[in-house]
Amino acid sequence: MSSTIVVPQGLSYTSAAVLSTAFVLVWQTRVVSKARSRAGIKYPQAYAENAAVEASREALIFNCAQRAHQNTLETLPIVLITTLITAVKYPLPAAAACAIWGFSRVFYTLGYITGEPKKRSRGFFGYIGIIGLAVGSIYTAGSLLMDGI
Repeated sequence: MSSTIVVPQGLSYTSAAVLSTAFVLVWQTRVVSKARSRAGIKYPQAYAENAAVEASREALIFNCAQRAHQNTLETLPIVLITTLITAVKYPLPAAAACAIWGFSRVFYTLGYITGEPKKRSRGFFGYIGIIGLAVGSIYTAGSLLMDGI
């Protein structure tokens, strides 16, 4: 049995939105690297110890930057999988939701690296993207199953 794959119009927007997440990761990596250098945290230590955080604001900022980056890495597979599934039928909404999430990570990171972790909530609007992608991917997968594809 063979199938023809038709690339939906608008998939280029989805591609751009997915690619933009790589740029967010590169930027976050630079933020973490600069914070690591300022705090004097040597590799392979992933986080500053509590004593260092209590003694140095730079160590706290490093931990916050590292945590923002790690949280993005933890969430990214879910975002990418749901974006790609949603894009099979709805590429523009998939692109918009992915872009919203990616954009929110900038605000999340900038809030977190103030040294006041509660300010990471500035990126709260990213949940709009995640919820949209969750609903879109479930609906897309369900409709494909119902269509027998």
